[in-house]
Amino acid sequence: IALCPLGLSEILTNVVEEVKVSISRDINGADILYSLLNAPWLQSLLKVYECLQQYLQRNPSPFLPYASGLSQEVMSDLRMSASSPDARELLILLRNPHMQAVLSAHDTVAQKDFEPVLPPLPDNIPEEEEAMRIVCLVKNKQPLGATIKRNEITGEIVVARVIHGGLADRSGLLYAGDKLVEVNGHSVEGLEPEQIIQILAQSHGTIVFKLVPISERPVNSQTMMYVRAMTDYSPQQDPAIPCADAGMAFRKGDILEIVDQTDFLWWQARKLPNTSCCAGLIPSANLLKRRKQREFWWSQPLQPHTCVKISPELTHKFKEDMMAIDEKCVETEELREEEDGFSALNQGLYLAGFRRSLRLCRRKSRSSHQQSCYARCPSSCYSALASPYEEVVRYQRHPEDRHRLIVLIGPSGVGVNELRRRLIEINPKIFQGAVPHTTRPPKSYEENGREYHFVTKELFENMIHSNRFLEYGEYKGHLYGTSIDSVKEVLENGKICIIDLEPQGIQGVRTHELKAYIIFIKPSSIIRMKQTRKSARIITDYYVNRPFKEEDFQEMEEMAKKVEAQYCQFFDHVIVNDSLQDSCVQLLTAVRRAQDEPQWVPALWLRPAEES
Repeated sequence: IALCPLGLSEILTNVVEEVKVSISRDINGADILYSLLNAPWLQSLLKVYECLQQYLQRNPSPFLPYASGLSQEVMSDLRMSASSPDARELLILLRNPHMQAVLSAHDTVAQKDFEPVLPPLPDNIPEEEEAMRIVCLVKNKQPLGATIKRNEITGEIVVARVIHGGLADRSGLLYAGDKLVEVNGHSVEGLEPEQIIQILAQSHGTIVFKLVPISERPVNSQTMMYVRAMTDYSPQQDPAIPCADAGMAFRKGDILEIVDQTDFLWWQARKLPNTSCCAGLIPSANLLKRRKQREFWWSQPLQPHTCVKISPELTHKFKEDMMAIDEKCVETEELREEEDGFSALNQGLYLAGFRRSLRLCRRKSRSSHQQSCYARCPSSCYSALASPYEEVVRYQRHPEDRHRLIVLIGPSGVGVNELRRRLIEINPKIFQGAVPHTTRPPKSYEENGREYHFVTKELFENMIHSNRFLEYGEYKGHLYGTSIDSVKEVLENGKICIIDLEPQGIQGVRTHELKAYIIFIKPSSIIRMKQTRKSARIITDYYVNRPFKEEDFQEMEEMAKKVEAQYCQFFDHVIVNDSLQDSCVQLLTAVRRAQDEPQWVPALWLRPAEES
């Protein structure tokens, strides 16, 4: 660098700038090459390169291999004759920790002493002696993220579980199956888990484990999986969880990242959006499904049903004294039944309403006994029982793909039909509703395929048996229904299909063909509804229009709570209808987001061949 007037970093900066200027100028390549070769910065750069090459060829060796020892001798002499200011200044410089570190690094490189010096092994080691490992962890007010258990046969204390993302997992020093020998100098032989808890509780900061490492470490070759929770779960209310403090609570509709499935009964997961690096314990799909099936079965009258089959009982029970190393939770000993009741699926079948005058059909016609299996459980028989977790993936609609079906859900009177009508009026070239089928004769102004598809009763019933309707019902002796083909026809024409549906029909639209985006229209507070619905009218059970009453608002609020509690796991978006104008804007935004932005969707939608 001494050969050139500029520093190396400045030379490289000039190189970049010169190349940029040369490229932007409209000159031929020969002129650019000539100017580059004669540039002063290139000459300087070549001189630097030559100096470095000459230095590497000389293979320099250190002048003294013990610079730090020499500095100690110099400092000793300076202390004895530190009368002059220069001597005192030199002494201060040599005693500086940074200078001592540089000299020490110099000696290490000069002596090529890069390997640690290990003491020789003793000659009297027994052949059966197990290899030990010393593990030192610093807690720093965070849980260690590991649990231990006592082997009832041998009495040994072993690491039962390492929580993904916890301190023990990040350290890479503890593994499930490692046998503990000492904790902070205390032997664990003959101790109960609770006694080890006391030792850990009295320890602060650094915790030292002496252990026998597992001979074959388990290899976790599982891929990451994302699921949507189809039920609520609270570890504090679960008597069967090995460690409640290590558990993770979740609610219906939460997206969970499953990071470890090695345990058949208890998975490790994180809840998205991820706010913690440490995972938590959740019941596996098999365990949760088994519990829900048993609870549902024993809560029902003794009558056969072809859709519900009881899974075999557990062939073994776990009796492990398990506890967490974070001295807060003790794992329970055996698997026990939960005390929580299971909320069975609603037995009612709401009928379809396709115009404002027909929405009453849904409220009037409900059957709890004479229903087909398909009507009661449209997708694989009680989906909450069949799969407490639904595997999901991120999906972004390709611009050339069909639009996603938009489904509006909400209690009667909340304004679902009005919002759907307003959205279609905004741009009928983009938004359109599905044309319903009916068995009634057409009126003089009606055209087949425009207001309704007019079909015979025989054809309508054949469509029912073929499961071709999303909803259907009877009104004044005539059948009405929204068919899947009507929805597909709108989508295939390049438009966004908007329909309103009763919650019981959700499973029928959650398919890889329709890819429904479900929006729940929620009522505002009763006080606000009274203000916004002063001039509005409602269709009652007696088929008359009348103003809203106090009981209408209460019924709407109660129904919304029931629908949200039972079906919220299927909702992609929720809109509180505080004002029709504001809600319509929110609805338009949500519809565009559903078509243009990535969304969590069932994995089966992208793997239709696996769908049974």
